Amino acid sequence: EAESGGEVLRLGLALAPERSAVLKSNTLRTLFLLCTLGWAGVIFYLSHLPGVDIPPMYPGEDKLIHAIVFGILGFFALGAMKDPVGRQRALLPWLAVILVIAYGVLDEFHQHFVPGRTPDIHDVMADAVGGMLGVWLSYRLLKSRLRYPE
Repeated sequence: EAESGGEVLRLGLALAPERSAVLKSNTLRTLFLLCTLGWAGVIFYLSHLPGVDIPPMYPGEDKLIHAIVFGILGFFALGAMKDPVGRQRALLPWLAVILVIAYGVLDEFHQHFVPGRTPDIHDVMADAVGGMLGVWLSYRLLKSRLRYPE
């Protein structure tokens, strides 16, 4: 009987690192989800500000800003998603890209109703490029940390 109690203890200790990895993964995902929602809120707030004519420092500056802002959103969005198993795993980055692009489209639609702002398809394209780069970077940097044990 004492031997089986020791076996249970050893089994529990052997499983502890795996359980700890899942807990850390869930905590990291929650942090990414909060960052995603917070960053989406920042984008909405900035898009809601009335437009001001500020001359750009260089051509395409606004598109670069769009790409950076939506790249950050893409980075957070992929990190917030639970990693599925099997074939669906390959679709996860594409789902994150689609969500970021959809948010970019909605952002431009929202700007139609803001004084001094106008929607621009080129902004959506910059959002899409930035979102794809952010998702790619997130995938490359976080893929080993965000996998659940199978």
